[in-house]
Amino acid sequence: MSFSVIRSIAYSSLATSQVQMSVAASNIANADTDGYTRKTATQASVVSGQVGTGVTVTAVTGTVDKYLLKDLVTATSELSAATIADSYGTRAQSLLGSTSGSDDSGTSIANTIADLESSIAQLSGTPESQTLKAVTVDALDSVATQLRETSAGIQSLRADADDAIDTSVDTINDALNTIADLNSQITSAAARGESTADLEDQRNTALQTLSGQMDVTYFVNSDNQMRVYTSGGTTLVDGKAHELSYASASTVTAETVFGAISVDGKDITTQITSGTVGALIDQRDEVLPAAQDELDQLAAGLIDALNAVHNEGTSSPPPSSLTGSASVSSTDSFSASGTTRFAVTDSDGNLVASADLDLSAYSTVGDLASAIDAIDGLSASIDADGHLVIAAEDSSNGVAIADLTASVGSSGQGLADYFGLNDLLTGSGAADIRVKADILATPGLLATAALSTDASLTLGSQVVSTGENGIAASLSDALTGETSFAAAGRLSATSLSFADYASSIVADIASTASSASSTLTARETTKETLANAIASQSGVNIDEETARVSELEQQYSTAAQLLEVLNAMFDALLSAAQSA
Repeated sequence: MSFSVIRSIAYSSLATSQVQMSVAASNIANADTDGYTRKTATQASVVSGQVGTGVTVTAVTGTVDKYLLKDLVTATSELSAATIADSYGTRAQSLLGSTSGSDDSGTSIANTIADLESSIAQLSGTPESQTLKAVTVDALDSVATQLRETSAGIQSLRADADDAIDTSVDTINDALNTIADLNSQITSAAARGESTADLEDQRNTALQTLSGQMDVTYFVNSDNQMRVYTSGGTTLVDGKAHELSYASASTVTAETVFGAISVDGKDITTQITSGTVGALIDQRDEVLPAAQDELDQLAAGLIDALNAVHNEGTSSPPPSSLTGSASVSSTDSFSASGTTRFAVTDSDGNLVASADLDLSAYSTVGDLASAIDAIDGLSASIDADGHLVIAAEDSSNGVAIADLTASVGSSGQGLADYFGLNDLLTGSGAADIRVKADILATPGLLATAALSTDASLTLGSQVVSTGENGIAASLSDALTGETSFAAAGRLSATSLSFADYASSIVADIASTASSASSTLTARETTKETLANAIASQSGVNIDEETARVSELEQQYSTAAQLLEVLNAMFDALLSAAQSA
């Protein structure tokens, strides 16, 4: 072997050792860099004419297991989704409050209803008490207020989720553009014969960011280009990034219809089922609306049950006019049977005038209003808002109604209840339930009395009594007795008291939050296990890299000594040739 070949081998050894030390040093420097994987320099012998002439580095590559990476991508999506579910579950649970506390009290709507039950129970024992009426109205207002505030809180959470989707879409688009840009950089680096390992690490990091926001599928083709798709197959990255488009709603109510998340004009909302965005969509469109449905079922039940009882009674003395809450017109058909009693009383509840009307005689609402208007001392009309109004012609007198055998409409309601003439609560659900304004302002208007249903009435005699028909007791029974609730949200159809149904709602939200917490713990464990597996395989071990640098230094030193020996031999040969 010639000296020149030996020199070439020594120089190639020096160069290779330098590259290997550079790679090892980079590994040590980036040991704590997020997404960085250990790089190795692959070296090969240089052979010329079947004779080894040195060594060279053929490539610098990473060591990421593509199957572990796919599992980690999936685990990242699932962990992000679980994190969102846990966060919103906790926030929803705080809205509903707890059914018990350190002092054996609670803050939930179930506890507030229990307080109302107690107030009405006391009132039923002394229905004429103005003080207890005020306490009861205040307790009822607390129930209505808590339902409204809880409903508003749920819609606020939905609005937060919707805004967060908008923000996440920006993060997704940044990640998609990063992947597309790195694809281009990898192509250029490969064309120049440069290592693409660090660029691939950066691309994998961008993929992790993307998968944290939404579930995706991907593959790397033979040209080392990453292609990314939604779980439903819509292209997100091919030769370029296909950005998502979304605009959050300006206001959010239970009736809000949200816009679509789209790519190139295609709605992909239903294709996003995991990651941050998938979980936010689920909270906004499924989980939180289910809680709202349960609250609405509770509120609607309260409105219907308490109004039905309250419409059977009257305040003492009766009010000078009654205005219905139902929207009607004079031409609306009217289907009813049985008899309803209408009376005009003085301020002491003594009879001024009365009439019992056979409801089956009237085919339209206008017919009924005309018949009531014909009663001595009463006027009846339909106002501009479409409400039936019955008033005493002498404003110092009052109006009282009692259903004797009346059955109105398909549900067989009482006449006052059908038109909402003496409602206690207004609204249709949790978002708008309220104590009727005049009763809230004047609790004495709470109906705890009733018009006499005796076969005949005597002019001048007292016909309105707080003891008649036990209205306050009936209100108490309506609250504490079993009420039928239709299936709503995650709750099945059932028959419970209002407090017990409210407890079921609280328990359902708490169960959802608990399940989300357990899922989060499991997802954290799964991702940590996969991350550790990848770190074990592809992470940097500083001790190993340091030992590797020491080994390479020895190789470099040996190659350098070989060159020194060769140089000395060349010098000796040159001197011998010159002296010959």
